[in-house]
Amino acid sequence: MLLALAFVAVIVYVLDQGTKFLVVSNLTLGQDVDVLGPVLRFHFVKNPGAAFSLATGSTWIFSIAAAAVVVAIVVFSRRIRSLRWALMLGMLLGGTLGNLTDRLFREPGFGVGHVVDFIYLPWILPAIFNIADTFIVTSMGLLILLTLLGVGLDGKRAPRKGDEPNTIDNDGSDAKDPAAVSSTTDPSATPSAATGRDAS
Repeated sequence: MLLALAFVAVIVYVLDQGTKFLVVSNLTLGQDVDVLGPVLRFHFVKNPGAAFSLATGSTWIFSIAAAAVVVAIVVFSRRIRSLRWALMLGMLLGGTLGNLTDRLFREPGFGVGHVVDFIYLPWILPAIFNIADTFIVTSMGLLILLTLLGVGLDGKRAPRKGDEPNTIDNDGSDAKDPAAVSSTTDPSATPSAATGRDAS
């Protein structure tokens, strides 16, 4: 599962950094490009805050938090035995690394760099975001879904509340012979056996 996690993380990271490179290379800061009319627009901005331009002015905090998330995923990934968990964590890792790269290496400086945002959906969201944000939010949705479904790190679902384990021995070894039960519970069986022994 580590391979699947790493593969997804690399794909997300390359998509994020590749699209940001194209935006920075071809658009000027603040430029707005009509892609699909009111449905999709590209608007190049630099975001010092969190995903969807939240909490601007706390770049250092988000840089440290992102680094902690990356370390936690790397350590946690050794316990993963489920493809669904691997895909979810791969999305989260790739997206987190994408935005962390911006914060570490873009202007105005190391650890306080501004994240490149450009995706604008005016019909559904007032915020501008990027590919990394999309996969981070998607991974959080998958995390909630896996938790609600009770899917563990091994891919198995936890038993639902009220479920009783099957305590019946399927090979029937605990079943008693009806004839034996009859002989021990029938009062007439004992006198008959005694009479037979006396006659002999």
